Amino acid sequence: MERTRWYKDAFIYQIYPRSFCDSNGDGIGDLRGIISKLDYLKELGITCVWLSPCYKSPNDDNGYDISNYRDIMDEFGTLEDWDEMVKGMHDRGIKLVMDLVSNHTSDEHFWFQEAKKSRDNPYHDYYIWREGKGKNKKKVPNNWTSRFGGTAWEYNEATDEFYLHLFTRKQPDLNWDNPKVRKEIQDIVKYWLDRGCDGFRCDVITYISKEEGLPNGKFNPFACGDEHFTHGPHIHEYLHELNVKVLSNYDCMTVGEGPGVNVDTGLLYTDESRRELDTVFSFEHVEVDTIMQALPKKFNLAKLKRIFEKYQHGLRGKGWNSLFFENHDQPRSLPRFTGDYGDKHDEAAKMLAMALYMMQGTPYVYEGQELGMTNYPFKSLDEFEDVLVRYVIDVIDKIKVIPWAKKVALKVFQKRARDHGRTPMQWDDSENAGFTVGKPWLAVNPNYKEINAKKEMADENSVWHFYKKLIAYRLGNPIIINGNFRQYYPSSKDVFCYEREYEGKKLFVIANFKNKYVPFRMPKEFVGKQGKVVLQNYADDPGLCDRILKPYEAVVYEL
Repeated sequence: MERTRWYKDAFIYQIYPRSFCDSNGDGIGDLRGIISKLDYLKELGITCVWLSPCYKSPNDDNGYDISNYRDIMDEFGTLEDWDEMVKGMHDRGIKLVMDLVSNHTSDEHFWFQEAKKSRDNPYHDYYIWREGKGKNKKKVPNNWTSRFGGTAWEYNEATDEFYLHLFTRKQPDLNWDNPKVRKEIQDIVKYWLDRGCDGFRCDVITYISKEEGLPNGKFNPFACGDEHFTHGPHIHEYLHELNVKVLSNYDCMTVGEGPGVNVDTGLLYTDESRRELDTVFSFEHVEVDTIMQALPKKFNLAKLKRIFEKYQHGLRGKGWNSLFFENHDQPRSLPRFTGDYGDKHDEAAKMLAMALYMMQGTPYVYEGQELGMTNYPFKSLDEFEDVLVRYVIDVIDKIKVIPWAKKVALKVFQKRARDHGRTPMQWDDSENAGFTVGKPWLAVNPNYKEINAKKEMADENSVWHFYKKLIAYRLGNPIIINGNFRQYYPSSKDVFCYEREYEGKKLFVIANFKNKYVPFRMPKEFVGKQGKVVLQNYADDPGLCDRILKPYEAVVYEL
């Protein structure tokens, strides 16, 4: 089948089903809730949905621990609901990308329930097992740590072995070196594609191949052992096999979640001639305000711009970028990348959209981002649901560390916790923001009276209407899809300014990231030129000349 590469001219909307829309009043979003909002997505201009996991799961990690890959979580609905949902999307010209969680399963999956019974069980080699160390063989096999803290090993008494889990102990890692496991994954992918799915976001796909012998990792207080399972020895071989045997037979797309990806490795995964993945999520740009991907530090615009430029040039012509600021694992971009926006909420949200989405790559908007939803004002550690936060609290309580440790943890999580992006979607100004008539599984942001879809859809100057206009402008635009990228003033700490050019036509983007007036000198090649304003977040525009940029002012010119 011809692969049309439709994802190069798409605008993808991520739905975190638990938090999107609840149809039955149990406080948890579900598939029928999504069905009820398909016209909303169509009106916004969305052409594809990435749906976070909705498979059968005991929910140890909010659906990323799958117990049955071919069925739907009870809380979310049924396979019949899924069929109705995907038909409703396709009827509206919207494609569907599912989450493929294939580095690990739930420990309640049939495969693992069998695997843990005996070393001779046919499913035992579906997972990664090692005998313990020490005289009594009760010491963990190596020093690798879970992404959620603590050792990455759990003891299984029936086989007198440890199994590897790079995430929670209820998420045992699959053994991709076993060809039977790879065949199982291929069959799962084919099952959903045949059922109507249009592609996959491949969860932590860079972790699936582990280094032979599983050696100890270099010391890292947050993530020990990464170098032995990130971009492992057979990763490209296994992804190529999946592509050739299954994916290449469908007009679908893949985007790999790529912890550890840089420009060079990103090109290996996405170079079309290699036939592996179509696109990747790299995380360098959302790590500019962190230390070791965990602790918050001051946002550095110049560093962010260097990273953007590196990927715009590095993947051009061979691979393909993914453009995002937010997802279910990230805090909201407001105020993360803007600082205190005061009364300039709408201007700041629109500025971020222009700065990001005029670049080359597939754009992703996370539910509520089109409204300018913001971080939740958490005041206590007890308010968090994130499994990582709960682990940290448990450690603090167990080891009885210094009294102010919880205060420090709270300050960190007030900026970095994943729950910021998981609070319920703000539909209107009724109770619980119209998300549910029951008690929501996670608290609704108290600013829902001011920031909600109903209010913004009725206001032509809202963030929502701006996103609608931006999406309409971007789709089918050859300059954005194919154009060269050139940055101006890369060392500026205030302004992101770049040009896109294709077949003699240009876009020129100016974005002030600061809540203050900033002097701006127009690059000499544009002075005196006539530029048509196609997007802006202030009503007036002085044209292509030296000027004082207003707080968060952003404008896109077409020349």
